[in-house]
Amino acid sequence: MNQLLAFVSFSFFVVFQLLGQAEHRNFQTKYIYILVIDGPRYSETYGEPTCKYSPLLCDSLKKEGTFYAHFSNNGATYTVPGHTAMVTGTYQRISNAGTALPKQPNFFQYYLKASGKDSTAAYVVASKGKLDVLVNTSHKQWSNQFVASTYCGPNGNGLGYGRDDKTFAKVTELVSDVNPPQLMLINLLAVDVYGHANNWDKYLESITKSDQYAAKLWQMIQENPVLRDQTTLMITNDHGRHLDGVRSGFVNHGCRCEGCRHISLLVLGPDTPKGKEVTEPAELIDIAPTIAEIFHFEMPTSKGKFLRGAFSQNDK
Repeated sequence: MNQLLAFVSFSFFVVFQLLGQAEHRNFQTKYIYILVIDGPRYSETYGEPTCKYSPLLCDSLKKEGTFYAHFSNNGATYTVPGHTAMVTGTYQRISNAGTALPKQPNFFQYYLKASGKDSTAAYVVASKGKLDVLVNTSHKQWSNQFVASTYCGPNGNGLGYGRDDKTFAKVTELVSDVNPPQLMLINLLAVDVYGHANNWDKYLESITKSDQYAAKLWQMIQENPVLRDQTTLMITNDHGRHLDGVRSGFVNHGCRCEGCRHISLLVLGPDTPKGKEVTEPAELIDIAPTIAEIFHFEMPTSKGKFLRGAFSQNDK
């Protein structure tokens, strides 16, 4: 009986091993860039019936990739917590002022350790200086280890807020380089800033400008022979804004209303089906394990799941 149980156990082990190998796949993607448009409400982006504020994302770019219709921030709906969820694959309460480090290591650290590459292979380029904290952690085994490069804030020094055009100029410089970063997160702040300023017209204008930046980034990727056909671009948000009638409406964010939690994700790249819409729910913490899967490194601290719908060529 013991021998039979041992044989059965071994057989199950072999089957699971084979299934695991079958799941493992090689991706054409060698570069991953994440563009974060900070703080638009879904109702003014993909949820706007005519898509008049995001005509490129809603039409031509959407046709080129896979769109998640039910993508959410299920943690604290602020800038630093939202970005922290993206890069660590975990939700945590963290200062939104950039005065504390995330508790868990981030995908930049895991990637740099696994690849053996130097810090310039991974980058955070952000209009908000406080996002400089994203590349490090307070985790005792990872603190100050495998820290990615940053250019955050008006002078790239992690202080204050900079203009999106200056931030995008740095992105252009990096993407145009003969040796571009393999992993990069980009933050554009204007939508969020004008929302907080209660400037509805500038808020909408900034959504349209961010739409143009997204299209320009994808165009630059296609024009670079190193990046073309080897780059996955994820375009998402860190949070939305209050629904009309909730607290201060579009001016602020930070609660768990649908307006704050419902954000967007569009994935474009060589491994991603074109013109596909995924209706299953997904969330910010799913970005980190997806990057880990594509780049073949383990990320045990992440709590998210692989975004299978964006990388399943047979399910259109």
